[in-house]
Amino acid sequence: MGKKRKHSETVASAPAKKDAPERPQRTILGWKDKNNTNNNEAQVTESTVGFKNKEKDNKVESKESKGATLNELVELKSCSSCLFFECRKQKDLYLWMAKCPNGPSVKFLVNAVHTMEELKLTGNHLQGSRPILTFSSNFDKNAHWKLLKEMITQIFGVPKEHRKSKPYHDHVFVFSIVDDHIWFRNYQISVPHNESIKIARGGLENSTLIEVGPRFCLNPIKIFGGSFGGPTLYENPFYISPNQIRAIEKKKKAGKYAKKVKAKTRRKVHELSNPLEPDEFADMWKE
Repeated sequence: MGKKRKHSETVASAPAKKDAPERPQRTILGWKDKNNTNNNEAQVTESTVGFKNKEKDNKVESKESKGATLNELVELKSCSSCLFFECRKQKDLYLWMAKCPNGPSVKFLVNAVHTMEELKLTGNHLQGSRPILTFSSNFDKNAHWKLLKEMITQIFGVPKEHRKSKPYHDHVFVFSIVDDHIWFRNYQISVPHNESIKIARGGLENSTLIEVGPRFCLNPIKIFGGSFGGPTLYENPFYISPNQIRAIEKKKKAGKYAKKVKAKTRRKVHELSNPLEPDEFADMWKE
């Protein structure tokens, strides 16, 4: 039997036809066409240039159907509570805290937000552990504060035998009322682990609290009877919207400019009404 020729020898020995069209290269997926590859490359470049991060898109499109959409999502996830963050003008952050689907719900303005990375705090607690909720004594004074305390307890409180939580506590959520605002702090419960200083069960004399973060302040605006709407149960009389605050600041700046203009005009009128007397020695050195 004769030896098989190599592929390179057959290609070199075959005479090339001058008028024959160039044959496309074959790949695993089929025949490769130059025109198609150029079109595909153009499409890839266009798609990469026009990339948009959809993680920052609005998850709820219209404000009118916001309540119905969120209630439907909560029902699909088999939840009873919802926290919805609403950002407006890329400046103002609002928090909706609702019990679905029958209510009540609260709308807060979130102020003084400081993240854990920003504060660079030394505290740290384990993920999935159950927090201890603590409230200041101010929550028991008025009816709306009692309602907010109950809602916060039901939303942030983790059941004892929840399947995704640890069976112990190692951090504390602190909610306190100062100047009609709810201030939030998160602390780690630090316990010494040396055998010589081992704490007995129930003894908390040697344990300390180390702040973990984040920090934020909640300014209650309205409490509604339903979920994301309904009759108004409470309205904060001391609440001023951020738009009104910015408008007041603009008026103050405009007032400063008007005062400067008036001062310049008064100065000119004063100079014209009180001209300086001619100087006797003004022409003394001209000769």
